[in-house]
Amino acid sequence: MILCKFIKKWILERLNQRKKKCGGVPHYLLDFVSPEERYSVADYKKEAKKAIKEILQKGKVPIVVGGTGLYVDSLIYEIEYPNIEFNEAYRKELENRVKQEGLAVLYQEAEKIDSEATQKISPNDEKRILRILEIYHATGKTKTEQEIESRKNPVEYNYQVYGLKWDREVLYDRINKRVDLMLEQGLIQEVEEILKQHESFPTAMQGLGYKEVVEYLEKKVTKEEMIEKLKMETRRYAKRQMTWFRKNKQTIWLDGKASQEENIKIIINNYKEKS
Repeated sequence: MILCKFIKKWILERLNQRKKKCGGVPHYLLDFVSPEERYSVADYKKEAKKAIKEILQKGKVPIVVGGTGLYVDSLIYEIEYPNIEFNEAYRKELENRVKQEGLAVLYQEAEKIDSEATQKISPNDEKRILRILEIYHATGKTKTEQEIESRKNPVEYNYQVYGLKWDREVLYDRINKRVDLMLEQGLIQEVEEILKQHESFPTAMQGLGYKEVVEYLEKKVTKEEMIEKLKMETRRYAKRQMTWFRKNKQTIWLDGKASQEENIKIIINNYKEKS
């Protein structure tokens, strides 16, 4: 099992709880990046392909799991994202401008530079808005131009892509319950621990859930406002995921209401036919 959403080193006790849920199946790209590190899709692809090769050498079938469409695409389309040298001073300049001028101003700038890239992201997605500006600043090329140039290599493996399809009302109810469960299991305490132990966490705190809790801990919002915002942002993220994967012609949609056995049977039959 290879996670398509990298997970950082958090509290040991909670991490051990998560690992117990893996059911004895080896999981890769779990607990291997420190919060202080910047982590890119290029880093992920390198580590994921290494894990895929290791699993195949054992005679097993790798299963890549997660919801970050960009990371999935880097594998199934063999996209080579250049590891652009990070300019700390320019990033801080952008972050200061977000605080002083507002994210909307930088989104408009990114839109003028690369409207195609901004159409694929939320106007509230600070990480990816800044990335569009950073790429252009560092290379003189847009993110879209970089992606076109990056799709020149043949795809190494025969990937099969599956997505779970839910009725919107059911999906949103599951999301709301998941947020409640995350809070019950100690999300606030987890973020507090990270803030105590680490001076900076450039990529980690962009993760859904963590930045909302930080706002609450900094007393910018009430607990109730934080919970509602987290649920809303998660629902928005799920909507963007669905839009992203619908554009992927390879995606085979499975009925979320069907039993696990039924969906597993579909996957196994497709795998046998295409192997």
